[in-house]
Parts: sequence; structure tokens; C-alpha cells
Amino acid sequence: MIPRPKPSRDLAAIGSVGLIAAVMVLAQVAEGGHVRALLQPTAALVVFGGSAAALLLSFPLAQLRRTATAVGKAFRRIPKQDRALVARFEQYAVRVRRRGPAALEPEIAAVDDSFLSRALGLVVDGVDAHEIRRALTTFNRAAEEADEEPAVVLETAAGYAPTLGILGAVLGLIRVMENLATPAAVGAGIAVAFVATVYGVGSANLVLLPLASRLRALSRQSAVERELITEGAVVLQKALHPRIVEAHLGGFIRQQPSRTKEGAA
Repeated sequence: MIPRPKPSRDLAAIGSVGLIAAVMVLAQVAEGGHVRALLQPTAALVVFGGSAAALLLSFPLAQLRRTATAVGKAFRRIPKQDRALVARFEQYAVRVRRRGPAALEPEIAAVDDSFLSRALGLVVDGVDAHEIRRALTTFNRAAEEADEEPAVVLETAAGYAPTLGILGAVLGLIRVMENLATPAAVGAGIAVAFVATVYGVGSANLVLLPLASRLRALSRQSAVERELITEGAVVLQKALHPRIVEAHLGGFIRQQPSRTKEGAA
């Protein structure tokens, strides 16, 4: 059996978080400003606390927990398995042609992919190819919709944050108007006003929306692999020759650009 590659830390994604913070700090310092000016607890409370409260009202707590879990997984590199899956189905095809679909029964419990296990179970049970495709396609669609939910939550938060940044700016300006006779209070109020806007717009466009895009990309990668498994189960049910299985599933393999050709160009 071909082992499933384990996810690893995506250092580029992790480093991008530090890069975002570094860009903000360098931009502030380059203009002669102080880093302390970006640290405004009141602005953070309005933008981040307000966004959290709005999300609690917008979505069930369970969905927010799934989003937090998905965000944690977004910083892992999940190896593409298209080639490994095609090779695995070639091996399955050899077993099916020699000993029939029942030869795959030990694999149902051995594989560490629930979708693949479900697909093999349908093949072993002798389900018609059309019904296999319909059942697995329905399951794949449901899984894809579930994977979409965290991205929707992040995009919703990205909509709240800039608006709350404006709200923080208005609150800061109210403080300014109330303390025009006190220069120290005026300066603090202006700082809160502008930093709240920075927090809102920056978190939305530099963190939340990029994370939503990343989760969607990972979701699509998983969906394509499930589509490959679906087609693999169908060809296994038809007991096709292993070479035909490889040719049928080869279209799911994403070709990587040749470094040699790129260097020659």
C-alpha cells in the first residue's frame, strides 16, 4: 500500500505573517513615526473585539470553531496526492482483475482516507458504476460546501473590520471634539481614530481575505482528489486493465513546469 504523505509546516505561509507585520512597521518607521503609535488598545478593542462579537451573532459557535481549526490547518503544506492516487488505483486494478472486487476488502480499513475507504466499500459491495459516481459526487459536493464555510466566515469578518475601523475613527474624533482645550487628549484621540482605521483595513486586506483565498485553494485541492477517487472507483467497478486505469485517471495529474525548459528559455 502506498502511504499517504503527511502534512508539514508551510514555512512560506508562516513567514508571510511576520512579513506583513514587518511591512507595517517599516512603513511607519520610514515616515519618521514611532512603532508605539501603532499600539492602541482602544482601537484594537473596537475593531477586533467588535468583529468577534459580530461573528458570534452571525454564525453558530460550532461553525466558528471549525473556522479556527481550518485556519490552523492553513499553515500546513498538504502534499498533492494525484500521482500517488493514480499509482494506488493501478495496484487496485491489478487485484480486481486477478481476484475480483472482494480482494479490496482489506484496504477499506487499512486506508487513512475516509472518502477513499467509502469508495472502496462501494466497489466491494458490487454497487453499479452509475450509482457509485452519484453517491460519491453527492458526498464530494457536501464536503466541498463544508470546506467553504470557514472561507465565508473570514470574508464576513473582512467586511466587518474596515467598517468597525471607521467606527473607531469616529469615536476617536468624538474624543477629540470633547477635549479641544486639552492638547494631550486631542493627540490621543486622533491616534485612536487613525490607528483604528489601519487595524480595520489592514486586518481585512492583509490577513482575513488572504486566509480565505488560501482555504479555498486547499479546499479545491481536496475536491479534485475526491473527484479522482470517484473516477477511480468507477473504473475499478468496471474491472478495466491497469494501463487503461492509468490513462483514464492521468488527466487529474497536474503537470509541473520543467525547470530545464525554463532555464533554457
